[in-house]
Amino acid sequence: MKRLMTGLLAGAAVFCASTVGTHAGEKTTVSDDAAVFIVSPADGATVSSPVTVKLGHKGVEILASGGDAVHNAGHHVLLIDTPMPALDEDIPFDNKHLHLADGATEVELHLAPGTHTLQLLLVDHGHAVHATPVKSEMPITITVK
Repeated sequence: MKRLMTGLLAGAAVFCASTVGTHAGEKTTVSDDAAVFIVSPADGATVSSPVTVKLGHKGVEILASGGDAVHNAGHHVLLIDTPMPALDEDIPFDNKHLHLADGATEVELHLAPGTHTLQLLLVDHGHAVHATPVKSEMPITITVK
């Protein structure tokens, strides 16, 4: 799936705002081999805007948010020019924490020229971090010309 973001991700905070909420009960779980990662662009790449970002996963299923808790499933949150948030708190919905709550594994970003960092986090159906957090190991850095 692919989604187009315009501007410098203006409006990302309202995407799926109706599903924002806290978790009632226990955190969802994932398998020990669960992983998320950025397939492309590569770390250190120089790219043109719009930038197509392809997201990968293994050991988990990527689903749209909402509905009931599903073991070993969730959706990507793409962190843009921001450090990893506190994993014991709700993840913000803003232009630096892009929730791909529709289950997308590809997104097109319109980024300003300059250096940008991207990192991934997997969250569950209710936008909460799993009992064992699943995140890409390190952010990648790209340069938009």
